[in-house]
Amino acid sequence: MTAPTEVASAPGVCRPQSASLPRLCIVGPLPPPAGGMANQCEQLIRLLRQDGIQVDVVRSNAPYRPAWIGGVPIVRAGFRLLPYLWALWRAAGRAQVFHLFANSGWAWHLLCAPAMFIARQRGAAVVVNYRGGNADPFFASAPRHVLRSLGAAALRVTPSGYLLRVFGRHGLDAQVIPNIVDLSRFKPVPRRDFGAAPRLLVARHLEPIYDIATSIRALAQVRQSFPAAELTVAGSGPDLPQLQALVASLDLTGAVQFVGRVDNAAMPRLYAMADCVINSSTVDNMPISLLEAFASGLPVVSTDAGGIPDMVEHGVSGLLVGVGDPAALARAVCRVLQDPALARRLGQAGLDQAQKYAWPRVAALWLDAYRRAAAPASR
Repeated sequence: MTAPTEVASAPGVCRPQSASLPRLCIVGPLPPPAGGMANQCEQLIRLLRQDGIQVDVVRSNAPYRPAWIGGVPIVRAGFRLLPYLWALWRAAGRAQVFHLFANSGWAWHLLCAPAMFIARQRGAAVVVNYRGGNADPFFASAPRHVLRSLGAAALRVTPSGYLLRVFGRHGLDAQVIPNIVDLSRFKPVPRRDFGAAPRLLVARHLEPIYDIATSIRALAQVRQSFPAAELTVAGSGPDLPQLQALVASLDLTGAVQFVGRVDNAAMPRLYAMADCVINSSTVDNMPISLLEAFASGLPVVSTDAGGIPDMVEHGVSGLLVGVGDPAALARAVCRVLQDPALARRLGQAGLDQAQKYAWPRVAALWLDAYRRAAAPASR
C-alpha cells in the first residue's frame, strides 16, 4: 500500500457543484445522544444539505422501537441491527458512495463491517471516516480481516495527523480531512473580569477515558488561588455517580455543576459563559470541545493525550500537561487565569487555528474525496 498522506491545503474553496457529485449516503450516529462523532455527523449532513447537496442518511444509532427494548440487554442489539441492515441494503442500491463514520471495538464489528460488506455487494464505494483514540490497540489486536476490509475501502480518511500515523504503522494509507467547526455558531465574546470567581468548562462524556475526576481534583487546587472558582461539566455517562461522590468528598458541592447532555446548538452559550476550557482525557484524537473553544476565543488547558498535541501547540494555542496529573493541570489553569495577556494570546491563536476547520475549506476536501472514491480508478 502507499504511504499515508496528509492534505496540506484545500483544492480551492468554492461553491459546491452538486451536479458533478456522486450519489452520496452518510452512515453514522446522530444526536441524541450528543457526542463528538454524532455531532460531526449531524453537522456534515446539515451543511452539505444547506449547500444544496442531496444526501441520504442511514443512522447507526436509531431509537429503539418499541422504546422499552432499550432496557433489555442483548435483545436490544437485534432490534436495532436488523432495521439498520435493511436500511443499509436499500441505501446501497441508490448510492454511489458510502461515507462511513467508523470507530474501534464492537462498534466496528457490529456497525461498520456490515456496512462495508453490503456496499461491496451493491457496488457502492466506501469512504471510511475513522475516528477515536483507541485505533492503535484495536488494530494491533483485531482479527486480520479488519485491516483487510479497511484496506479494501476506496478511501480512508482520518481527522488528524495522529490517526494518520497510526494507520501508517499498520500498513494503511489515508488522508486527513479535519473535523468541522461551524463558525456561524461559535463566536468570541468580550472577556469578563472574573475576580476570584472564574468559570471553567469541561465538555466531555462522563467515561473513564476522559478522566473528569482529574479536572475536579484540579478545581480543588485552583480554588486555593481563586476561592470562588466554579466548574461546569457538560456531558453524560456512567461515571456520574462516582464523580458526584468525588465532588462531595472534596467539599466542592455547589462549585461543580453537572448540566448533563447538551445539544450542539446550545453549546455556544456555555462557551460564552466560560473563562477557560479544560480537558483531562487519557485517550483522544481531535476533541470537538477544544475546536469549539478555539472558535469561541477561549484559552485551552488540556492533557497531551493522543492527537491533542497535533491540534494544540503548547504555549501558542493552549497549555498542555501530562495525563493524570491534577496538580499540573491546576498550575496551568492558574497560569492562564492570573495572566490576562497570556489568556488573550492563547484565545487569539485558537481563533486563528479555528479557521482551518471552517466549513468552506473542509467542504472542498470532502467533495474532492467523494469524487475520487466514485471514480473507476479508485475501485
